Amino acid sequence: MEEKMKKQLTVFKVISVVLCVALIIVSVCYIAGVGYKGSDTSQRSVVDKSITSSKSSDPLSLWNDSAKLKSELTSYVKDVTKEGGKDFIPVADRIAVFDFDGTLFNETDPYYFDFALYLYRVTEDPEYKDKASDFEKEVANRILAVVNGAKDDALMQDHGRAIATAFQGMTIDEFNEYVRKFMQMDMPSYTGLQRGDGFYKPMLQVIDYLEANDFKVFIVTGTDDIINRGLIANSTLLNVPMEQIIGSNQTIVGANQGDKDGLQYTLRDDKVVLGNEFIIKNLNMNKVSAIVQKIGKQPVLAFGNSSSDASMLNYAINNNNYKAGAYMLCCDDLDRENGNTSKAEKMVKESEENRWTPVSMKNDWKTIYGDGVTYKGAAK
Repeated sequence: MEEKMKKQLTVFKVISVVLCVALIIVSVCYIAGVGYKGSDTSQRSVVDKSITSSKSSDPLSLWNDSAKLKSELTSYVKDVTKEGGKDFIPVADRIAVFDFDGTLFNETDPYYFDFALYLYRVTEDPEYKDKASDFEKEVANRILAVVNGAKDDALMQDHGRAIATAFQGMTIDEFNEYVRKFMQMDMPSYTGLQRGDGFYKPMLQVIDYLEANDFKVFIVTGTDDIINRGLIANSTLLNVPMEQIIGSNQTIVGANQGDKDGLQYTLRDDKVVLGNEFIIKNLNMNKVSAIVQKIGKQPVLAFGNSSSDASMLNYAINNNNYKAGAYMLCCDDLDRENGNTSKAEKMVKESEENRWTPVSMKNDWKTIYGDGVTYKGAAK
């Protein structure tokens, strides 16, 4: 009997030691970050990037100290993240929305990324240019005319329609690969810069800084969301989840769907492809509608660069239960960027009228694209 009890006691001790060792291992792994946020490595990379940024002595180091955004935003973040403070915003409600072209990314070389992609498809792509429809060629010519100063109020809608037909039938993977290859082409107005690397580095710091302080960042853009997702998915400079990119829309259909409406068609083993119909251009009030429909919360921070972002910026700062801010980028840099003085002056004036904080690309930023990039003059 005594011998049996000794054996049981020995077994119990062994089990206790094993459990203790296991507990120590789990604790060490947790502290080291193993398994943090699950096994999603893309999500982990965002978190790690934010932690690095939050530990920096100056997370907005690419901004001049005189920049209003730098002082305002750091003060704002301190106020709204202080638990118990009068301006505290719960993490779930820390929503920041950014326009893309001209706010995070070059839009003047000499036109938007999606315009440049479209023009390449219709006028240069050896596998498609001879198949382009008369309407697609007409839209291409109108884009070039607008770049040279012409006014064309219908172009945005027609470009959306032309984008849809020019890429119809591609799977999402095929289209992403097309975008990836286009991104590797050189920017015509710059040395040391490829199409896919035209991100404004000071603005990327703003995103890092906000994410480090538990803000959820959404990109709300007039660019087709499939194009924008392809650009960001293939970039090493910006890591925003695909579900947080809200843009213009075209139809998505089954490869064998034909003319059937989606209500009358059941997808089986056929591929999902780009359709040929344009749905909506995500500009002006449409941006606000999209935010309400797809985010479901009023943002507390908004960033844009043109009048088409005005509704989004005003939505963020007006009738908001939380302290909020809006920032308007002004394209006033003529030495490092293909700036536009008259547009910049207009945006400064609109900022004064609407209580937005203007951002001077010329005076507020230490760099735009980083070392090794030189602006050589506007592309023709």
